[in-house]
Parts: sequence; C-alpha cells; structure tokens
Amino acid sequence: MERGGEMTEGGRTKMGLLEAVAIGVGTMIGASIFSIFGVGVQIAGPNLPEAMVLSSLLALLVAYSYTRLSSRITSDAGPIEFMLRGLGDNVATGTMSILILMSYVVSISLFLKGFTGYFLPFVGLRSSFLSMALTETAVISCFVMLNFLGSRIVGRAELVIVAVKVLILALLVASGVFLIDSARLAPQFSGQHSTGTFFAMSIFFLSYMGFGLITNASEDIRNPKKNVPKAIYMSIAFVTLVYVLVSATVIGDLPLAQIVQAKENALAVAARPALGGAGFVILTLGALFSISSALNATLYGGANISYTLAKEGELPEVFERKVWFGPTEGLFITAGAGLLLAIFVDLSGIAAITSSIFIAIYLFVFISHYRLRHEVGGNGFIIIGSLVIVSATFLVLMYYQYTQDRLIPLLIAVIFLGAFLFECAYRRVSGRRMRHRGDSDVGGPDA
Repeated sequence: MERGGEMTEGGRTKMGLLEAVAIGVGTMIGASIFSIFGVGVQIAGPNLPEAMVLSSLLALLVAYSYTRLSSRITSDAGPIEFMLRGLGDNVATGTMSILILMSYVVSISLFLKGFTGYFLPFVGLRSSFLSMALTETAVISCFVMLNFLGSRIVGRAELVIVAVKVLILALLVASGVFLIDSARLAPQFSGQHSTGTFFAMSIFFLSYMGFGLITNASEDIRNPKKNVPKAIYMSIAFVTLVYVLVSATVIGDLPLAQIVQAKENALAVAARPALGGAGFVILTLGALFSISSALNATLYGGANISYTLAKEGELPEVFERKVWFGPTEGLFITAGAGLLLAIFVDLSGIAAITSSIFIAIYLFVFISHYRLRHEVGGNGFIIIGSLVIVSATFLVLMYYQYTQDRLIPLLIAVIFLGAFLFECAYRRVSGRRMRHRGDSDVGGPDA
C-alpha cells in the first residue's frame, strides 16, 4: 500500500530512488578518494583522471550484469542470490558468501581506522591505543544505533551525509579550477606512464565497488526491479564525474611531488592554495563525512547480507535470531567483528584482500549471468568479454601487489583457501543448505 507517497510492506517503509543512489554514492565516494588519492598520483602521475575514466568503464561492465540480474531477482543477498540462481547451491556459492561477509567486516574496520586517523589530529588529541579504541567504539556505536532505527532512517541519513560531502568536494573544485595549470594535465604516453595508468585503473576500479550495496538493500527499495538498475547506473555516473573533476583540479593546481608527499591528506593540502587554512579544515571535515557515509552504507549492507545468508541456511543460526527491538543480531556481530579488527589488527595491507574478494565475486556474477542470460536478458559476447577484462584486471592487481609486497598475493590465496575449507567443513557438520530468497521469476538450476 502507499503511505505518504512511500510504499510500505508489512509495516516497513521503503527507500526511494534517490536514497538508493545515496547508498551507492556514499560507499563509492568513501575513504578511497581521500586516503589513496596520493598513491594514485604516485602510480599514474598526470594520467590519473584518465585512469579514473577507465576504472568507471570497468565498473559499467560489472553493472551491466548486476542490472540485468537485479531486474528479475530481488533479494538483500545481492550477488550471492545471483550466484545461487545461476550456479545453484554448491561449495563455490557458499565460499563466495563467506568471503563477501568477510569483506564487509574488513571494510568496516578500515573505515573506523580512517575516521579515527582524521578525527584525533583534528580535535588535537594524541593518537594512542586507548584514544583510538575509544573513538572507534564511539563511532561504530553511533552508526549501529542509526541502522537500528531502520532502512528509511539509513536512507535519510545517507542523503544528508552524501550531500554535505559532495558540496565540500564541489567547493574544492570550484575554488581550484581557476588555478589549474593545463600543462600539468597533459597525459603522458611513455611506457612507464602507460603502465602506471593501468595499475591505477585496477586500484581505483575497486573504488566503485559500493554500487553493489544497492542490490543488498533491494528488498527495502520501492519498485526494486526498476529503481535498483537506475540507482546503479546513476551512482556510477555521478561518482565518475566527481572523481574526474577532483583529480583534474588537484593535479592541475599542485606539483605531482607535493601531492605524493601529502599522500593521505592530499585533498586537504590541495585546498590551501585557494582557500588557505580554512580550506584545509573544510576538506578534513569532508574526509570525516565521506568516511562516515561509507561506514554507514557498508554497515547497513553487511548487516543485511549476514541476516539474509543466515535465513538461507549458510551462516550459523546466531545471525538469524532477532533482538527484542527488531533488527537482527547480524548487525551487532558484523559491527563488533569490524571493531575488534580496527582495535587490535594493523590493516595497512588487508585492503588488498577486500579488493580481491570483490573481484572474485564479480567473476562469479558474470558466470551466473551468462548461465541465466536467456531468462534475465543480456548479450553473451558482452558478458564473456567482461569476464575476460575483469579477470585481466585481477591479474594486473595481483602483479602490482606482488611488486609492492610479495606476501600479499600469498595471503590472499590463504584467505580464499581458508574460506573454502570452512565452507566444506560447515556444510558437512551442519547439513544446512542455502535457499532461494526474495522476489524472483528466475528459477535457477536447483529451483
């Protein structure tokens, strides 16, 4: 039924199109544009805006399969439901479900560390184990309570956070556009610069992962078969515009060496030439809003997927039980695990694990889409081409990580093997099986 122009189902008030877009944008314009911008410049040099565009094209290849599948399959499990419909209930699907839940936990911990890293110096507090732990606990508690209030509140909060964040980045672009030296933006085509552009493309491609959270919230979105695909494409297009404008402004305003030296706060440093100390403060606040937005959206998506997978019989039953207020314990367990990682573990190299997990998920989504293409629609050549291109991107990413730290690819292999062995053991011991969930007119191989 309709209530105040909003669809309700079983007492739940659902999000509209703009709120769904905000969920995706809030995650994509998250910690990456603030924290790894300097690294991107170090790798791609003046070609970073071009690398941003190439990254968005890769994201659109993934979005092609996501939108086709989500137009016929509505489930908070998102890509896991796609794989369940396309590949059936098997060890591979179960392993991916474990890996994607792990990626949310690690992402939450990364956002907590990023927020704390900006917040403590801003308020003049010394960074210590205790101050960081207390700040991280306070931040995650606030966002757990926010998600505790329901999907509509999450959507409204995301709209506000994203609006403030985008306005701050727009201020950076508007104030710096008049200082741009066009010579600094001239692309370089030497072997080193071309290689660096593709390395940066593989890294910043992962900055677009946030659009997948829209599918994880699909059961809480009005008219999901229409609005989920729209929200995915709109969020990617908007984020691409923001990334290109910001990267062009910063590179055009500052010498490359200065950007690389600034590293994690490169955008705040870039605001000084036009706005002075006030610009530095404003961009620092923008970083805090940005990371808050990403944390909000990721915590919401992680809680959704943990509950959905439990309902399908994949995770232990503790994720399925509900506390007296209504939300699932999955919200608290996901948040708690992320907080523990943020407090006790150094996550400087674990970001690569999250990136690899999502690419693996994308590859299995491509395979599922290809098997379901006659039911959900889609060009087989485009799907296969996307599978090949994203696989190549994964290899480029692994090669780059190997050149930086040879233990990272080995660690990723151990994580994947561990998830596979856990899946095999859990299925054997529990005897539980994954079940279809959500609204779908696609049967799947084991329907």
